[in-house]
Amino acid sequence: QVQLVESGGGLVQAGGSLRLSCAASGFIVRSYNLAWFRQAPGKPRNFVGAITSNGGSTSLVDSVKGRFAISRDNAQNTLYLEMNSLKVDDTAVYYCAASRYSISSSPMDYNYWGQGTPVTVSS
Repeated sequence: QVQLVESGGGLVQAGGSLRLSCAASGFIVRSYNLAWFRQAPGKPRNFVGAITSNGGSTSLVDSVKGRFAISRDNAQNTLYLEMNSLKVDDTAVYYCAASRYSISSSPMDYNYWGQGTPVTVSS
């Protein structure tokens, strides 16, 4: 049974930090590219960043560059998102996703999804 379970979300003040984790199981995690998306209320699900299957390459959207970092531990089948200097606009539900074939900003290219973890940044 494929599972992606996010954790680490919560309420934080602007300027603060959070570290999200995504524990994956039920598939060969090290063979998949992994990504983070986020969805604010009433808005579409947007790409945050991705990392290749071997962790050798990462991609982040411009709005989080310099503040967020994406990493993975294939020995632990876990994906991470380190978020620093958080802004109110970062408030959203954060989802992890896995893609067998592509590292993409399109949700349509991802095969598996987690249930999301909410992040709220207060001013």
